[in-house]
Order: sequence, then C-alpha cells, then structure tokens
Amino acid sequence: MKTLFLTSSLLLSLLCGCASLAGATPDEHSEFEATLHAPFLGADPGRSEARTFTLAFDYPNARAAQVVDWQLELISPAGRVLRRWQGSTPLAREPVSVPVAWSGRDAGQLAAGVYSVRLRAGSRGATSNAPAQDVHEQTWQIDIGKLATPPLPRFAPLPGSGPTVAATPAAGALPYTVYLGNLHSQTNHSDGGAELSDCKGAKEPLSAKYGPDAAFAYAREHGLDILVASEHNHMYDGSDSTRPEADAGAARALYRKGLDLAAASNAQHPEFLAVYGMEWGVINGGGHLNIFNSEQLLGWEKNAKGELLADVATPKGDYAALYTLMRARGWVGQFNHPALNGQFSAGGQSLGYTPDGDEAMALCEVTNSTAFSTNDSETETRRSNFEAACNKVLEAGYHVAFSTNQDNHCANWGSAFSNRTAVLIPTGTPLSQASFIEALKARRVFATMDKGSQLVLTANGHLMGERFNNSGPLTLVANFASSAGKQAASVAIMEGVPGRGGVVTQMSGDAVTTFTPPAGPHFYYAKVTQTDGKVLWSAPVWVMQEGPSPRPSGA
Repeated sequence: MKTLFLTSSLLLSLLCGCASLAGATPDEHSEFEATLHAPFLGADPGRSEARTFTLAFDYPNARAAQVVDWQLELISPAGRVLRRWQGSTPLAREPVSVPVAWSGRDAGQLAAGVYSVRLRAGSRGATSNAPAQDVHEQTWQIDIGKLATPPLPRFAPLPGSGPTVAATPAAGALPYTVYLGNLHSQTNHSDGGAELSDCKGAKEPLSAKYGPDAAFAYAREHGLDILVASEHNHMYDGSDSTRPEADAGAARALYRKGLDLAAASNAQHPEFLAVYGMEWGVINGGGHLNIFNSEQLLGWEKNAKGELLADVATPKGDYAALYTLMRARGWVGQFNHPALNGQFSAGGQSLGYTPDGDEAMALCEVTNSTAFSTNDSETETRRSNFEAACNKVLEAGYHVAFSTNQDNHCANWGSAFSNRTAVLIPTGTPLSQASFIEALKARRVFATMDKGSQLVLTANGHLMGERFNNSGPLTLVANFASSAGKQAASVAIMEGVPGRGGVVTQMSGDAVTTFTPPAGPHFYYAKVTQTDGKVLWSAPVWVMQEGPSPRPSGA
C-alpha cells in the first residue's frame, strides 16, 4: 500500500467501467462488491483525527481469481482531493478487508468541517493486465475538527406506529404518521431465507429454510412496521437459470402463495404491513427493480414445452417496455442498488428516462446494507451508497424519492442495521397496501440510517414529494428530529435540474434557506448527517419557477 498519486494507467483502469465482462453469464449474485467503512469521528474525538478506513471486497461465485485495483481519496468540502491512497488486493473465494490507516496529523492544517472519503475499486482477472472492470464508487462523510452545531428549526417528531399514536395530530403539526419499513428482502421463494449460521451467500433457489411467513413474523417481532418480500422473478422454477423440466403451473402457484401469506399476515396483524412482490431483472446487463403491487408474476423464461414460467411475459432486459406495462397496470417500482453505468437501459442510455418509467418508478435506493450480512443486532458496517446513481436518475428527469433497505438474504429481515425507509401516511388512515402504495406514489418518503430520526423537507408550505409552480422567493426548510436525542453535525440542501443530465450540487448548508430560483424546472432535497455519522435523506420537491428566462450570454 502506498500514499501517492495514481499512475495514469491505474487511474484509467479505475475510471473506465464501460467494458463488459467476457465469458459466460455469471450467476445472479456473481458480481464484484466493494464497500467502504469510514468512521465519522476520529479514534479520540477532540484530541486526534486518526482513524482507520476499511475497504471490503467480495466476488461471490467468481469463475477465476481476481485482483482489485483501488484508490481512496480524502476530499475537502470544496471538492479538492487532499490525500490519496492506492493499492491492488488479491481476491479469491473469501471476502477480503483492507484497513487503510490515517494518522490524522495533517488534519491540523485543515479547517473544521465535514469532509468526504471516496473509494473507487474495480476487479480484473488475476492473470489479466487489462483495465479493471465493474468499477464501484463509494463516498461517505467524516468530521474533522470541532464543528459548530447547525441551527435547526423547531420540529417535534411526527408520531410513529403503536397504540399511543393520536387520532388527530397536534395543532400546527404535519398530519402524518411515520411507518418504518425494509422494502427489499428475499426468502426461500427465491434465493434467501437461510439460517444465519448457514448463510454464506445466495442459496439455491427455493432451498432455504424460511419463507415469507417467517420473514413477516420476524420483522414484526423486531419492531418494523413494513416488510417487503421481493423475490427474484426468474427463480420460481427453482433455478437462477432455466430448468427445462420446470412446472409452469407450480411457478405461478408459488407466487400466488406468497400473496396469500402476506394477506393472511395482514388480516391477523393489521398493525404490521406484509408486502409480497418481486425483484425484476438480472444484474448482468440489466438491473434489479422492485415491483410492490403486482398480483401477477412477470417473467421471460419458458420450459422445454414452451410454457411461460410466469403469468405475464416481459422481455428480459427491456426496461422501456416494462415501464409501459407498469404504468398501464398501476404498478409502482423502486430502483434497487443502481449502478452509474450499465443498468436500466432505455433509449440506449443507462438509467435512461421514459415518461412511463417516470410514472411507475417511485423510489431509488440510496443505501443498502450488504445482502448477505448475518448481523442481527443492527450494527452491520458493510453498506453501499448509491446517492450518485440516484442523482443521475433525478437529473435524467425521474421523480423518485430516496429509500434505504437491507436486501436481506439471511434470516435477519430488518435487523442487520438501523436503517429504514420511512413512509408518511395521513394520521388516522390505517396502514394498508392501499395507503402504502398511495404514499409511494406521492413520494412521501424519507430514507434514514437511524430509525429513531426523521427528516422532512418543506418548501413554501409544500411537503417533500410534491411538484408545484412557484413565483418569487422559495423557502426550503429541513425539519430534523430525533426521538433518541441525536444531534445534527451538518445540513446540506442539494439542487438539480430534471432532464438536464448534469450534476447535483449542494446549494446551501443552512436548514432554512430562502432564495429566488432561476426560471425553469428544479428539484431540491435535504441531507442531514448526524454527529454519529448516520445520514438521512428527504424526498425531493420539484419546482417550476415562473418568471423571465435568463438572457443569453452577451445579450
């Protein structure tokens, strides 16, 4: 390991993630994974900024030994790279962790603030000199120096679920109740559901011990309000490929059984919402997305008799056609762990925009804890950040809110980490499939890495998720609250332009920001980082600012 600037060849290797992998199609979870754990505070806060960053690499079921080329950067609040580390790490059958120690001694020369640590890592065959493929980028924030607590508006936490929730909200409060969910998990209806002691990776489809009924019970007993069992749509034949002898009727019946198990849970436990849906697509040359409210199984596989192993035929990899079908049927979706490149292709573009997709896709996963975590104490440190990809989705023109889930494949549904997707449902309205879907369609959602904290963005009285016209000044308010007394270390108001295809930037570090936007379309969202490093993301607001268009340069 060295602390230096990258050579041009390695930098090119890391930045070029455009080439496709050679060879046969990999298993569904045979993909390179890279995560970064960056402690928000130094080892001895107030005395030393020293800390150790941990890089974690894995490539389940890789067909050949790999080498991971990586670089790690410390970046100033202004975006300047202050420090670089680089290395190449062998990766064979078992996951590998790489500690990168930073003494923090040069931190004394830096102004107090919230800095970023960015990992770029790509894998290549151990015997190959070709550029690394499947480059992953992860960015997390850290605190350096003594930060002043940002001023925040007064905001009482919105009520949560349970018998103490008031039938009517307090005077002046937003009229919503917050329900906390994990909207992405698997059971033995696909390749999840394994005992923690036996969960080393994806299980052979339909082979593990626990099904949706066990998952719903586990999540309910562990304090969640909502669990989505999102089964891989192409595994209902008991294979991650296609079994020629598969029983098409059995595949369709298994999906219906999952819907029935969710309905039975909801009838018996109305305080908890069990949702059964599907995770459509494949990773290699595709992308995973959840469909939350389809009562029919979608697929493309056929058995040797030519029978469709699903209810509705959907061409593999044709996202534009899928979006059109989803919009026509009223189905609502979520982009799962999106990559910046090579996924969700429409119109020849990765993360390509279509009007039908804009109507159907309501959420974008901004973070996930690792899919094969066996942690059941909410302390998993391996997690992935997809904010850059979600921002690309927003800049493409999609109207999506952020979500954060766990993609559990082991029997720890919702207990791997403290993150939750928070869904706002009108107070007094029962939690149900209908009220859940209505909230998603309205984008009344925030993502939190701390289940005890809330973040609600308002804009001139409009609630996050809304689209509205505005003239004159606009006041954005990031309303943060913590039931456990957690404090905010920083606030960021982010801005972008839907349909521009540009870069989302921070426009303000103030929780209350008043300004007059330029004429035209805009979106804004709030991000709060707590003093423990856990992050919350509000849903955006979308604003069409009225007024004269900016004059051309030189006019």
